[in-house]
Amino acid sequence: MTHAPCFASDNYAGVHPLVMAALATANDGPAPAYGADKLTQAARARFKEVLGESAEVFFVFLGTAANVLCLQAMTRPHHAVLCANTAHINVDECGAPERHLGCKLLCVHTPEGKLSPELLRPFLHHLGNEHHNQPRVISIAQATELGTVYSIDEIRSLASFAHNHGLLLHMDGSRLGNAAVALGCELRDMTNDAGVDALSFGGTKNGLMFGEAVVFFRPELAQDFPYLRKQGMQLCSKMRFIAAQFLALLHDDGEGGKGGLWRKNAAQANAMARLLAERVAEIPGVTITQQPQTNAVFAQLAPAVIARLQQRFAFYVWDVEQSVVRWMTSFATTEAEVEQFAQAVRKEALAG
Repeated sequence: MTHAPCFASDNYAGVHPLVMAALATANDGPAPAYGADKLTQAARARFKEVLGESAEVFFVFLGTAANVLCLQAMTRPHHAVLCANTAHINVDECGAPERHLGCKLLCVHTPEGKLSPELLRPFLHHLGNEHHNQPRVISIAQATELGTVYSIDEIRSLASFAHNHGLLLHMDGSRLGNAAVALGCELRDMTNDAGVDALSFGGTKNGLMFGEAVVFFRPELAQDFPYLRKQGMQLCSKMRFIAAQFLALLHDDGEGGKGGLWRKNAAQANAMARLLAERVAEIPGVTITQQPQTNAVFAQLAPAVIARLQQRFAFYVWDVEQSVVRWMTSFATTEAEVEQFAQAVRKEALAG
């Protein structure tokens, strides 16, 4: 079946064939429920190999649940979570963090979606003041909602800043693999080894059918999480089907992890975003607002051009007022699809 190229979201992509095969293998006969099966134990062990022995891993269904439950383990209702104003937990989770945590989100206006100690420092003036929500967690996204990436040094700086002020550092890693490929580093380098305290590890955007992982690098944060997960309605009875997918994603293919599926998928998505940006950058009437670091391309187009393109291709308008669109690529995006879309952009942009 043929279909038009899709640049709406990496969530639109199907399931990677190796992940689908892993699901089929996991379906061979009965297995203990609620994570007592061998596949779940193997997946937890693999996470420790990839992220370090201190990593305590819990599987959940959804990215929003991973973020909310992870933050719930790190906060109490009188606390506040510091995040970028563009953060997913602020913009795209329908108020779920504030409703379920009882915490206040303190949103920071940021350049390129990235927090820094300098931007965060003014929000700490009321530490110890009982009349104000107390900052407890700094939450960063890697990669950010703008497709930008924190360097390892930037993460270390934020972790040091957080810990020096009695705060914790949470990372929303829904596109963690894309960020690692962009930096040319291992997953552990920019998480555990950089001082991150807790991680929402994304799988769905990188080839899984469903499933995310909550990872704690401090044992005290993980202590009550089994109960939080159950109360949060995210304890999967047939957990082996989430675990099997992560085993496929994190499988060491014999190249020391250098060529694992997570890396190959993310590399393909990132490369297609760079190619798309290159193909449309010189088209009159098209302005790339920032060079893509991961798998997102942001471009400014005339509203009429956007409307005509959306009749044939799926993508979102990121900023209606500025007429900026977001084009997302995935592991399944091909060069042929990029070329087809770029030609359509050229045709419509020249038509005015």
